[in-house]
Amino acid sequence: MNRVKNKLAPYLLVLPGGVWLLVFFAVPMVAMLSLSLQEGDIVNGYRFTGHWQTYTEAISAYDTQIIRSLIYGAIATIVLIVLAFPVAYWIAFYGGRRKPTYLFLVLLPFFVSFVLRTISWRQILTDEGPLISPLRSAGLVDQSFHILGTPFAVIAGLVYNFLPFMVLPIYVALERIDPRVVEAARDLYANPATTFRKVVFPLALPGVFAGVLMTFVPASSDYVNSEVLGSADTTMIGQVIQTQFLENSDYPTASALSFVLMLVLLIGVFTYARILGTEDVMKVAAR
Repeated sequence: MNRVKNKLAPYLLVLPGGVWLLVFFAVPMVAMLSLSLQEGDIVNGYRFTGHWQTYTEAISAYDTQIIRSLIYGAIATIVLIVLAFPVAYWIAFYGGRRKPTYLFLVLLPFFVSFVLRTISWRQILTDEGPLISPLRSAGLVDQSFHILGTPFAVIAGLVYNFLPFMVLPIYVALERIDPRVVEAARDLYANPATTFRKVVFPLALPGVFAGVLMTFVPASSDYVNSEVLGSADTTMIGQVIQTQFLENSDYPTASALSFVLMLVLLIGVFTYARILGTEDVMKVAAR
């Protein structure tokens, strides 16, 4: 009897999460896949016809938005790594007893709604805001200069909103580094740059890997920042999907675009993992 319980225990533990994923992920995904192959309209209803041409039509119509979204997501992710690593490094090695306080400050923006934070960012970047208006008054920029509605504004919003998702995993990886390893590198006359390149950064790779996954995927599929901070020239694929679903009621096209986006992101993630070497990252994390 005990042997049976021991064998069933792992399955019973995973059962609640498995049921949750089945009901709220697998079933909706199958329904959306079916919807992407249907034809019809909101008035007469949709019926399954296996119309796979919806995918080719959607890709040809919105390839620019798909590529733009991937570019914005990639740029935002690179900027996030550059900004988050020094913050996480300082907290991990110099935060001392106040590490929880600094981590709380990193997470503090999450106590405000994602949409409200983005709208606040819009108020900062608007032509009459506290950033552009003083620069214009001082003659430092031309009167026609603006940031809102540009790719810079959208990427800046993505970076601002997803920064904690990059800081936290990198911090966790850095926190696990034994300070004696860094001291040993210094004892071997390695300068700070060499110590960082040969010791610190390789040991922090698991955090960077996790941070990229947690930021690139949602940043590439985001629509709030491009809607609030962008313009018609910065439309991302998330906006297109939202418009097709909620405004145009073109459910097959929206579903097809959702699957295309998911497939492209999965290919990107697996390619990234392949290049970085997931096994090597996991070996470093296990040390």
